[in-house]
Amino acid sequence: MAKLVGAALLGQSGGPTSVINASAAGVFLEALKHEEITEIYGAAHGIKGILDENFYDIRKEDVEELELLKYTPSSAIGSVRYKLKDVKKDPTDYNRLLEIFKKYNIRYFFYNGGNDSMDTCLKISKFMKKSGWECRVVGVPKTIDNDLFGIDHSPGYGSAAKYVATSIMELYLDGTVYNTQQFVIVEVMGRNAGWLTAAASLAKVGGVQPDLIYLPEVDFDLDKFYSQVGDLLKTGKSVFVVVSEGIKTKEGKYIPELEADIKRDAFGHANLGGTASILANHVGEKFGVKTRAIEFSLLQRSAAHIASQTDIDEAFKVGSIAVKKAVGGTTDKFVGIRRADGDKYKAKFPLLPLKIVANAERKVPAEWILPDGKGLTDDFINYALPLIQGETKLKKVNGLPRFAKLKKVLAAKK
Repeated sequence: MAKLVGAALLGQSGGPTSVINASAAGVFLEALKHEEITEIYGAAHGIKGILDENFYDIRKEDVEELELLKYTPSSAIGSVRYKLKDVKKDPTDYNRLLEIFKKYNIRYFFYNGGNDSMDTCLKISKFMKKSGWECRVVGVPKTIDNDLFGIDHSPGYGSAAKYVATSIMELYLDGTVYNTQQFVIVEVMGRNAGWLTAAASLAKVGGVQPDLIYLPEVDFDLDKFYSQVGDLLKTGKSVFVVVSEGIKTKEGKYIPELEADIKRDAFGHANLGGTASILANHVGEKFGVKTRAIEFSLLQRSAAHIASQTDIDEAFKVGSIAVKKAVGGTTDKFVGIRRADGDKYKAKFPLLPLKIVANAERKVPAEWILPDGKGLTDDFINYALPLIQGETKLKKVNGLPRFAKLKKVLAAKK
């Protein structure tokens, strides 16, 4: 196969994770090794940055700072939630992307994100092919939600799961310290898939067992919930509950929707949050007990200080593999992660078709979920434990993290 010479472009999209920048480091540092890649760009805020012709010139960055991206949370070049329209209904964005790709001779495009981002990859790849512009498109997966279809787990999940399990252990000790009863409820991210909330069950490996854990995979029955909480309160002990932000009633209503209308993003996803507070208020009113509602919110996806080194290493690897494979001729794929056979955990990284993951969701298997909010089975524990292993090699200065400091020099307009 003839060498394809041109620029490489990486965009980051969707919700950040504590290791998404490890994937960016994998892309950037690997791209620097290949003579076929003439320029290396980072799109400022994903697809929107491309449409606006705002790229960072990665060759202007210090390699040492690019290395530090492995341990730097959030999206270093900026993220976005921008949905490309159906090209048949409105080709405006696609024509603009083609114009930009030609102007900057972009021959390698990498998009780092979740389900919606892989869909964006697929749409762009199809349009470039139809337009006759040779560009190799490879998806780089990430999501703390762990809901990407076709793979064992997603980069970002292991670190977020480690944060959730550790924080639950710490909060449980604090929330049950007094000789007076209280109701503590913790809200974890997860719209339709409960993988991250399920990580609360890992706390039992450390000797802590939440009383109830509710995932969005199971209809949430308010009356049954109050009955269960009431029974637990009758023991005289404090009650500790963990809920996913995305739990729904059997009618398909999120808990916040029972109180007021909720907003939705460009992809139609509900902007959630407040589930724990609502339930805590009702429990307080019904049972006259002191309540505390705790929402992990952005903390669970930005906690680089407690990231899993396994997660960091795998996130870096999917980025570097994406570049190697694209230079070798691969396109229309994303870099997956699957578990190798054997008793000892080991990951392998197959290339998988973008079409199998775009807009698909993988949920926690029903057989791993215990009934009545009692938590998860040992099958889940055995699945998740290897993913949270390894202490981060995050560099610290004066006791504080030393995160990457990019210059973010905008590429010259052409």
